[in-house]
Parts: sequence; C-alpha cells; structure tokens
Amino acid sequence: MLHYVEKLTTHPATVTEEDVAALRAVKFTDRDILDICTVTAYYAYVNRIADGLGVQLETWGDRDDSAN
Repeated sequence: MLHYVEKLTTHPATVTEEDVAALRAVKFTDRDILDICTVTAYYAYVNRIADGLGVQLETWGDRDDSAN
C-alpha cells in the first residue's frame, strides 16, 4: 500500500492498472483502494493549495496548553 501511495504522490502519471492489481493481490478491496487513492489525492491537493498560497505551518510545540 505504501509503495502505491508514494508512487501516486510523487509520480502520479506513472500509476497503472498493475499497481491497482498489486493492491488487490494482497486482499485490498476495491473500496479500500478507492479510499487509499482518495485520501492520498486529497492530501496532495490540500498541500498544493497551502503551498501555492504560502500558508505557513503552525508551530505546535510552542503552544502553551496551560492557558486552556
């Protein structure tokens, strides 16, 4: 699964039916594969929107939780 996710993220145009067949071969259902693909594509989409708008990452480690 992680090989598929990495390939879809870094080189999406190279994903083939054989990549999907490899997921089926290790017992992922078509619904599982759709979910894997959808979540991977969504994260890529959101990250590109954020990068394209220059959104800065939040610094969670600097947050003072004692005030809540």
